[in-house]
Amino acid sequence: MIELHELRRIYRKGTDEVHALDGVALTVRRGEFVAITGPSGSGKTTLMNMAGLLDRPDSGTVRLDGQDTSQLTADALATLRNERIGFVFQSFHLLPQTSALENVELPLVYSRRAETDGLGMAALERVGLADRASHFPHELSGGQQQRVAIARALVQQPDLILADEPTGNLDSKTGAEILDIFGSLNETGTTIVVITHDADVSRRARRIVALADGRVLSDTSRE
Repeated sequence: MIELHELRRIYRKGTDEVHALDGVALTVRRGEFVAITGPSGSGKTTLMNMAGLLDRPDSGTVRLDGQDTSQLTADALATLRNERIGFVFQSFHLLPQTSALENVELPLVYSRRAETDGLGMAALERVGLADRASHFPHELSGGQQQRVAIARALVQQPDLILADEPTGNLDSKTGAEILDIFGSLNETGTTIVVITHDADVSRRARRIVALADGRVLSDTSRE
């Protein structure tokens, strides 16, 4: 589903260069549950930004279902992200003055679907929050806010979910509940890639890719 070939990303500060990615090659197959691990500064988030078409590499290619994305315009990339990829972040990124349902429905503003009625509520139902649809973020717990963020990622029914430290701001019990949701989504066919430094999170994945200094250190699959 995702093919990353010899990705390099260099950040420059004055005369200094930081090689955030240094020749990374990685393939994620449809239906996998993959954890990308590594210490701070290993390139995890940069890798997710490339896989999610949020940033372009300095060199190398990113393919989504065989399509080389390097020549696509910014508008075409935005359309692919909106229709094919759902994002979940550590800090939720919910709009404070809109309800849970309105937050979930935001991606539908840019949707090319002929019919979008009911998709937001259906997504909230999938994460067990239909009864909180009219609540505002400040009226929800951290775990509930992250469930809303997951519902927002699901509302377009994407093939792929990319999650960057999705349990980082949650206690262990609530974090486990969020991972249960990812597990259930994966069982129904959604491809899940989680960026994490938490061993409890990576143990829930079926495949663990470890990064160090912008390179793939190990790639282990398990039952």
